Amino acid sequence: MSALAVVNPRSAAGRTGKDWPQLETKLREIFPTMRSIATSARGDATGLVRKALRAGVAEIIAVGGDGTINEAMNGFFEHGEAIAPDAVFSFITSGTGGDFRKSFGISAGPHSGLAHLQHAPVRAIDIGRVTCVSAEGGTNVRHFINIASAGVSGEIVDTVNRSLILRRFGGRIAFALSSAGAFLTYRGRKVRLRIDGEVDTIATISTLVVANGQFFGGGMRVAPRAKLDDGLFDVLVMEAVSGRRALADMGQIYKGTHLDNPSVRALRASKVLAAPVAETRGLPIRIEVDGEVAGQLPATFEILSSALKVRA
Repeated sequence: MSALAVVNPRSAAGRTGKDWPQLETKLREIFPTMRSIATSARGDATGLVRKALRAGVAEIIAVGGDGTINEAMNGFFEHGEAIAPDAVFSFITSGTGGDFRKSFGISAGPHSGLAHLQHAPVRAIDIGRVTCVSAEGGTNVRHFINIASAGVSGEIVDTVNRSLILRRFGGRIAFALSSAGAFLTYRGRKVRLRIDGEVDTIATISTLVVANGQFFGGGMRVAPRAKLDDGLFDVLVMEAVSGRRALADMGQIYKGTHLDNPSVRALRASKVLAAPVAETRGLPIRIEVDGEVAGQLPATFEILSSALKVRA
C-alpha cells in the first residue's frame, strides 16, 4: 500500500523536525513503502495531498499540529468533491494545541500518536464544511475535521497564531492567556442563526461553536457530547456575558460542565447559517476552523456524513 507522510517540521516550535528522523524510522515499520515530504509554508499540505491522491497514493499521514492536520485533510477535497473516496487519512500530532487527538483518547506527544497507529482500525468519520467571507471580501470554502467557531474564539486563535511569544508557552497556556485577555475586552455581537430550518433566532453571542469533535482552544472540552461519526454537529450558542463572568466560566468549559450554564444553548444539527445583523456590520466576526482563521461571518456550516476514512 502506497503512503505519503506530509510533515510540518516547524510545528511544536521546531521539535517535529528534530524528531522526524526517529519517527520516520518507526513509521516505515507500519508503512514499508512510505515516502515523506516536508511543508515549507502555510497552506502547502493541502496542495501536496491533492497531488499525491491524484497520483494514486492510498494513505496520507499528516505529521504536525492541528493546523497541519486541517490543511492535509482539506487536500482530500476539491470543488466540493472527494478526490479519492477510498483513500485513508492518518495523523501524528505535535504542535500548539493537539485538540483533535483528544477525541480519540490519544495522549500528548508524537510517539503516542505513532503507537496508536500501529493498532488503529480504519473508520469513516464526518467532516464539516464552512462557506464564509474571506478576509479580502470574497468567498472561502474550508473543510474542518474537528471544530469550527466564530466570535471571541476567532479573535483568540488569531492572536495566538500571530504571537510567536504565546506559541512558545505551548497550546494550553497560550490559549488560556489569550482567552483571559479576550474575554475581558470582547463585546457580544448580534447574529442571526438559522439551524436546520427549525431554529431562526437572533442572539448576542460571545462564541458560536459548530463541533464535530469535543475539544478546542488547547484542551477546552467545549462539546463533551460530540461524536465524530453520528452525522450531526453539536452546536453551542454561547451568549455574551460580562468579562468577569466569562473568566469564571472558563473553568467549566475546560471540564466540559458548561452545558447546564444558562448562558449556553446546546443543539444538534446538520446545517447552520450565521450572519451578523445590521448593528454588528463593520465589526468582523472571525471564524476559526481547527485552530486556523478561515474568514468571517456570514457563513454556512454543513456536515458531510462519513466523508473521510481515518485510521483512528
